[in-house]
Amino acid sequence: MGSLIQSVDWLAIAPPTVAAVVALAVLVADLFLPEARKPLLGWFSVAGLLLAGVSLLPLLGGDRSTFCLTGTSAGRNACSYTADDFTLVIQLLVLGGALLTALLSMSAVRDEDLPEGEFWFLLLSSAAGAALLPASRDLATLVVALEVASLPAFALVGLRRGDRRSSEAALKFFLSSVTATAVTLLGVSFVYAATGTLHLTEIAAKLGDVDPRLDTLAQTGVALTLVGFAFKTAAAPFHFWVPDTYVGAPLPVAAYLSVIGKAVGFTGLILVAVVAFPAYSGVWGPALAVLAAVTMTAGNVAALRQRPERAHSAVRLLAWSSVGQAGYLLVPIAAAGYADDPAHAIGSTVAYALMYAAVNLGAFAVAALVARTSPQNRITDYRGLYARRPLAALALGFFLLCLAGLPPGVIGLFAKVTVFTAAVDAGLGWLAVVMALNVVIALYYYLQWTAVLFRPAEAAEVAEAAEGAAGTAAAEPAHVRIPMPLAAAIALTAVAGVALSGAPQLVLRFASGALL
Repeated sequence: MGSLIQSVDWLAIAPPTVAAVVALAVLVADLFLPEARKPLLGWFSVAGLLLAGVSLLPLLGGDRSTFCLTGTSAGRNACSYTADDFTLVIQLLVLGGALLTALLSMSAVRDEDLPEGEFWFLLLSSAAGAALLPASRDLATLVVALEVASLPAFALVGLRRGDRRSSEAALKFFLSSVTATAVTLLGVSFVYAATGTLHLTEIAAKLGDVDPRLDTLAQTGVALTLVGFAFKTAAAPFHFWVPDTYVGAPLPVAAYLSVIGKAVGFTGLILVAVVAFPAYSGVWGPALAVLAAVTMTAGNVAALRQRPERAHSAVRLLAWSSVGQAGYLLVPIAAAGYADDPAHAIGSTVAYALMYAAVNLGAFAVAALVARTSPQNRITDYRGLYARRPLAALALGFFLLCLAGLPPGVIGLFAKVTVFTAAVDAGLGWLAVVMALNVVIALYYYLQWTAVLFRPAEAAEVAEAAEGAAGTAAAEPAHVRIPMPLAAAIALTAVAGVALSGAPQLVLRFASGALL
């Protein structure tokens, strides 16, 4: 019988705890701060996320667990929270992404007249749930962390009061996500009925020798659990909420969903598939391989069809691009179902996720800059950006080339080759071919957007921009200084992309040693 007396390792749980405590502090402070001092809440949130990131340092090189049951049937401790290398890598990605989102949001909160206290509380709460999820080692904690990360995100999407598009996006996101959560909970209940435990390591041991009468129940539970996490990753056919949600949400929130939302989904998928369900790799391996092929194809083909002159086409292209990138991220997880060394395959997904997080947040940061003068955020609005803001244009060009996998975006090329190799090594040659074809499709729309940046603006576009500037106070000429937090977000993501491109092998080595 497991011990009922628990000792809490406060150092191990510090990263999500710090984010949660700061969220509560922001909520309370919002009640007492006068309106003129509300911008301080943003800086306090940035400081809190930095502190949560710093709390990862004492955990490096260790393998700490807490909330454990002793004397389990597997002959070892079964823990609900584990701070191992995998946990720390994902928590670094989540907290770093949340910090960059906070910098992006500083000016957006004021410009769009969003309620500051609510915004920062929701962002920090979601980040706390996202930081808890990679450390979760039982299905109950995993589902709770997933919902703590997701529920504030629904409110963030719909925070533009009186905006019909924002409300519609939030409702669509909410209804789709609730359906996925219900399916996940049904799958978890089936798995629990078949194994009698919720701890991932215990489930793995018991699924290897499940009662034949319960085998169908267990297989159904595995499939339903994976479906719920597939929604969170925006995998096809559970991806239709993505473009409308990204367009309706404030731009920093769309950036947050594209990176942190995906990190949450993929982390949960890795934990349940590789750690809890290895005995059913013959079920989820082929299923995820097909899902990866369909997802990358659906995302890239839809991105290819975006019309540059359409309103919000830049955000829509990034949204559909993120669906295509989700397909690439799924490839190594599917390969782990076939590989003798699943840790190396999962390392490819983690490495790709680190690259994607840096450059995609950078692309959204430049989009937020352009949206200050061109609220419609069409791809045609980026024409002549190099002449107006050369550094921003160079940064966006670099981010797009990283996403395309072309030099000088070496880290993007390296990440794609790593994922491609994982598929080939696992014997998934057909999936590698599908991926290669999709990379070629994606080259077209990434290069098309990159070329627009360096073309001179046409006379009609210049006149239209001048007319718009005369009619709105929000518009600003090219010489006006970029808000410091927004400039910092662009600079940090650019530096991260260049640094990763300079030493791509270190990313894979760091990520490959992070699981199992």
